[in-house]
Amino acid sequence: MKLRKGSHNASGWQIAIVVATFNQGITRRLLAACRAELTLKGVAEAAIEVVRVPGAFELPLAARTLARTQRFAAVICLGAVIRGDTPHFEYISAEVSRGIGQAALETVVPIVFGVLTTETEAQAQERADPKRLNRGGAAAQTALAMARLMWRIRGVAHTRAGGNSTRDR
Repeated sequence: MKLRKGSHNASGWQIAIVVATFNQGITRRLLAACRAELTLKGVAEAAIEVVRVPGAFELPLAARTLARTQRFAAVICLGAVIRGDTPHFEYISAEVSRGIGQAALETVVPIVFGVLTTETEAQAQERADPKRLNRGGAAAQTALAMARLMWRIRGVAHTRAGGNSTRDR
């Protein structure tokens, strides 16, 4: 088994974030934590492209479109779907999950699921709290880990989105 170790520095990488504006009080906090984690790991603020969509249902199409440009090392989807009194929650949650997964498989670009699917708004607030469980930062960590992994598997540089050779990562 061949194991490659390298730097966790993501400088030179371009990352796209697609964020739903529905439940904006929650998604704004997810986005802030996501951006903070990316810059902490070396992604330049100017290399982070944020695209806003109306709701979680629109995340997969925007993510797939961004991934197909081949400009990004990874695409991160952020949103919040909170259960209500109708079956809408189940439909949206299932379709968003399926759509994001399908987009990643079609484009072979890491597309990360950073969508909260909670029973209550209080649960969503907890998962967006920057001092507790903020899933925006976790989504950023996953995106960087998957970008590194994909480049290592491919064994080639992703020059437009990733800068240096995978051997440097």
